[in-house]
Amino acid sequence: MTFADPALLALLLLVPIALGAYLLVQRRRQRYVVRFTNVDLLSNLVPRRPGWRRHVPTALYLAAIGLLAVALARPSMMLQVPREEATVMLTMDVSKSMEATDVSPTRLDAAKAAATSFVKTLPAAFRVGVIAFSTDARLVIAPTADRGEVLDAIANLQPTGGTALGDAIALSVDATADARNASADVAGGSASPSQAPNASSAPDGSSGPAASPASGAAADPSTGTAPGAAPVTATVLLSDGANSTGQREPLDAARDAVAAGMPIYAIALGTPNGVVEVQDQFGQLQQLQVPPDTGTLQQVAAMTGGKFFDAPTAEDLASVYESLGSRVGFTTQQQEVTQWFAAGALLLVLAGAGLAAVWFNRFP
Repeated sequence: MTFADPALLALLLLVPIALGAYLLVQRRRQRYVVRFTNVDLLSNLVPRRPGWRRHVPTALYLAAIGLLAVALARPSMMLQVPREEATVMLTMDVSKSMEATDVSPTRLDAAKAAATSFVKTLPAAFRVGVIAFSTDARLVIAPTADRGEVLDAIANLQPTGGTALGDAIALSVDATADARNASADVAGGSASPSQAPNASSAPDGSSGPAASPASGAAADPSTGTAPGAAPVTATVLLSDGANSTGQREPLDAARDAVAAGMPIYAIALGTPNGVVEVQDQFGQLQQLQVPPDTGTLQQVAAMTGGKFFDAPTAEDLASVYESLGSRVGFTTQQQEVTQWFAAGALLLVLAGAGLAAVWFNRFP
């Protein structure tokens, strides 16, 4: 927590001063009672004493003074606030290995169900696109705010072919270029490498971006953009196998994402024991092991300032997408919270006055 006027925190000294004055008054009152009152007679006339309750209103007033002192110093803290707009590219593996049943009912069916739920949780203003990759990568639907089109595109995905992971990453960068260029125009400048995330440690423990030299603002650890910067573009990359075809290597394509300042949230779907039946060159069915390439996906996420997730089950995959909704849909910003402390002080004063009225017929 930071303060716009930290010198005003000196007003907190009023709390111990007021407390000392209160204790002094209580001591003098007790001395007066003992000196001038027949104690035995007083105990018969007033059998019930307020005890600890008589101190409660005062304690609440003192706490209110403390909160008001903090409020006057204008405190600020990092808070999660909803993004107004962003572009999210769902890049989904639809290779033959997605027919494996180690994730129920199949890897692809589980991926489609989780992606559908994820899209429904995103703010309505977010633009979402879909890329499917197998032997090659193809743009199924360009980023759009039409949720119906996106959900239909996800529902129609079918498994076939190999895994062109590198080409899929490169296409994700290209497909979101228009959104980044439009954001740069709105922000009054073009995207530059200085805005791209680096591999410094983020607060959530993942490899995330540091402060942007261009703006001097602290970068958002969840997406790699500085608070108040242009709307974010991000890729959610789901794959269950190693790169087996295509023109680009995954790590080379990830460098394009770094240059574009686009974080990639990589999800490794499946277990090391996953198998799928394929036909060999003689038409015979063979079982082929299809473990996810967690190592490559981890490197891609770390390079781009995103985060890696391991999802060996359908339940894990659903929780991953739920976590991604909060990461992509919200940003961390420094916001003033003076009103919280002022409201707390007001509630304490009202509580103290109310208790004094109820217990002692006195206001305040």
